[in-house]
Amino acid sequence: MTTMNRRYFLGTTAAAGAALFGGLGRFGEAHAESAAAYLTPGVPSDIASYAQMGKLPGKQPLIQLSDRPPNYESPLEYFRTPITPNDKFFVRYHLADIPDVKVENYKIKIDGDGASTPFELSLDDLKKMPSVEIVAVNQCSGNRRGLSTPHVPGVEWGYGAMGCAKWKGVRLKEVLAKAGIKKECIEIGLNGADGPVFDKTPDFIKSIPLWRAMDESTMIAYEMNGEPLPHFNGFPARLIVPGWTGTYWTKHLIHLDARTTPQGGFWMKPAYRIPVGEFPVRDRFLTQEDATSTPITEIVVNSLITSHRDGAKVKAGKVTVSGLAWDGGYGIRTVEVSTDGGKTWSTAKLGEDLGKYAFRPWSFDVHVRRGKTTVMVNAINMIGQTQVSKLLFNGAGYHNNVMQSITLNA
Repeated sequence: MTTMNRRYFLGTTAAAGAALFGGLGRFGEAHAESAAAYLTPGVPSDIASYAQMGKLPGKQPLIQLSDRPPNYESPLEYFRTPITPNDKFFVRYHLADIPDVKVENYKIKIDGDGASTPFELSLDDLKKMPSVEIVAVNQCSGNRRGLSTPHVPGVEWGYGAMGCAKWKGVRLKEVLAKAGIKKECIEIGLNGADGPVFDKTPDFIKSIPLWRAMDESTMIAYEMNGEPLPHFNGFPARLIVPGWTGTYWTKHLIHLDARTTPQGGFWMKPAYRIPVGEFPVRDRFLTQEDATSTPITEIVVNSLITSHRDGAKVKAGKVTVSGLAWDGGYGIRTVEVSTDGGKTWSTAKLGEDLGKYAFRPWSFDVHVRRGKTTVMVNAINMIGQTQVSKLLFNGAGYHNNVMQSITLNA
């Protein structure tokens, strides 16, 4: 079993952490500066009473939504570039017992009834294998949950529970090949070194279908933007599942379980599920699907204005509005902008294409008159999926891709 130093042990739930924001957090320093000015418009009003700008080791100030476990959101201003710097990348944990992993003891165990030749892999072993790089968005399934109407339980994320990085590592299928995956295998179970504080809290164990595990893009990453993974983003190695929401991007990866039966447990069902047929998911996780619900998988097409906050003061005349667009890996075809409430749309200019799983920058010159000018944005991907004008409500607050609208004041 991997030896861990539990220096980052916290010991309570995310909800309990909200009352502690006024002082120092166990993970990092909670600054005196309120986060109210950085919150996304529309999140529950009471968040402003406790959220502060917290600073974790190795991080710039982030919006501290809970400390136990640490859930820190990136402010809008951190998304001015298509690559999110490591020190500005959001942090998401479900469990509060977070290990300080020692590389010399670190191993990933690969076994299960779907594996013919179980084995263990050290970080050095991983780095000796052929490496690949991919630029991909890591987005929490609950990103924008705080904008649900009515509000729903959970971490009340605004726009910033996401980031885009260049990941380097080894294709998962190359690792699984060494385990001799049997033809009966249907899923690969995933577990990280972080764990629950209390015995009755379920460990955060997930799975992905075998076909997704064998995809060319799915990888075990040990570098992020050319550097070792930051501690709070999964050091020393994590799973990368480009195009799928972050619930499958297991941090501090220690176990891969080749399974001939569907993974059970709380974090597969009832957690992280959406109503069947409600969202435009093309490739479904059928071994985990039932008559009414299916696991959340693909990121839905979305966009964000990052150059200006809602209510920003600008000079009348030409104002360049810019931002980012992304989806589940089909690629962004078009970004449209409207200044008349969606009656007419104009095409924005797309920026550098860093790959189909990456943020795609866009920009558009708006003619701003004196008074108020409303700017609305909509992204369309390569298979014709588009954002929605009205929230597709679900009780977990997932897949919020309502077209964003801001007002500029001149």
